[in-house]
Order: sequence, then structure tokens, then C-alpha cells
Amino acid sequence: MHLARVENESSGNSKALAIQDEKDHLYVGCSGWFYWHWRGAFYPADLPTRSWFRHYAGRFKTVELNAPFYSWPTVATVESWIRQAGRRRFFYTVKVCELITHIKRLAGTRTLVRDFGLIADLLGPHMGCFLFQLPPSFHYTPARLKRILGQLDHQRRNVIEFRHKSWWNHTVYKAFRETGTIFCSCSGPRLPDELIKTADDIYIRFHGVKKWYRHNYTIEELDVWAKRIAESEAKTVWAYFNNDREGYAIKNARALSRLLRSP
Repeated sequence: MHLARVENESSGNSKALAIQDEKDHLYVGCSGWFYWHWRGAFYPADLPTRSWFRHYAGRFKTVELNAPFYSWPTVATVESWIRQAGRRRFFYTVKVCELITHIKRLAGTRTLVRDFGLIADLLGPHMGCFLFQLPPSFHYTPARLKRILGQLDHQRRNVIEFRHKSWWNHTVYKAFRETGTIFCSCSGPRLPDELIKTADDIYIRFHGVKKWYRHNYTIEELDVWAKRIAESEAKTVWAYFNNDREGYAIKNARALSRLLRSP
């Protein structure tokens, strides 16, 4: 990927991201689309797995890809995402590899971040956001905040997800606003339940309220978030449901979409 990125930059193809020619700036989807336990619940039991993405993309305009967190994708893999999206107006948000966020913890990773950024140039109009998820043991310090922002490529649409509540503070928000970095708002156990806006775009991950990945959000709970989103006056909304158990993510993503589109 490093050599491919260098070659791409030398050809002048590296560029900043923008959502162009889109009247609708509301993107609600799921954290992943290939779950065996969704067969029969979301995917028809007799639908071949090769047709699952088409089924998903017929109902949602975006997906959050978690696989790149565990395995750095090759150029060929990214090209396969482009092929499966086809001519649809479909956006991939890509979770950044754990080598950057969990092993190196964004220390001395500037070259790695740029290499990973090649994915955006390859995806082109199908690129959503880069999601940098940091571990729960990563607490706030001024030095860490400075380090994170110094490692990012600010031409990209960067989202930072913290899993420790110490990062919910106004010093962080101010620094993010100054760099156009998107603070990931979370619905998750033991995390502050609020929407934080630090850029024109907002980004929300729904993990569950009391238990991770298995909460079925009620309409009342989703309506609270729908009102927060409307009041934020965000230019673009990215919202992903990570509660894949029992297919709750599908049900809840559809419900939030309806709430956001209702007059």
C-alpha cells in the first residue's frame, strides 16, 4: 500500500474529500453488512451470499466497514468494494487499521496514516469517512490530543471515536473544531450520552445503552437522537448502528431514518 500511495501521489491523484452533487446529506446505515445471523432475518434465506451486498445497498446508502481494522486492505480489496458498489450513490466509511490506533496509538504513524489514506483516493466518490477508534485505556492528556491531531491528514474526512469519557471536554472540542476533525458521538455503556458537533459533519455510532451490540433501541430513545441531530443543523449526518445481534441494527437504522425524514 505504501508504494501504491507514493505512486498515486506522484501522479497527482491524491485529493481532499467532498460529497458532491448530493441533495441528501443524511447517511444512516450499519456497522458491517455481512453477518451470518442476519440470514432469514434481513437477507432472504434462499438469497446467495454473493447477492447480500446488493440487497443491503438497495436499502441503505452507506456502510461502516470494520474488517479493515483487523486486516489492512490491499488495493485489490478496495477495487472489489468499488465493483460491488457499481453505479450506485453508495458510501463506505472505513475503520482505520488497529496497527495505527491500538498498537501504535497514533504515535509515529504519520506515514502509515497517509498510506491508509490511499483508500480514499481509490474509492473516490464512494468514500465516506475514516473512523479512528481508540481503546478504552487511552485516557485524555493534552499531549495525546496534540499527538492525535498531528498525525492526521486533514485533507481527509477524519472521525475520532474515544472509548474513555475523559475525552468529552471542551479543550478537545475546541482543538477538533480548529482542525475540522469530527468527534464521534456515541450511544454506548458508560459513555456520555450527548451529541458533539466539532465540524460541519456529525458522526454517531449506536452500540447499545446498557450492553454492547445487543440493545434494541426503542422509538423513544431514537427520537431523542433524531431531535439532537435536527437541532445540530449539521451539513452532513453519518450514523451507524453497531448492535448487530438479532438484526437490531437493521431495524433501528430504518427507524432513525424515518424519524429524521418526517416533517
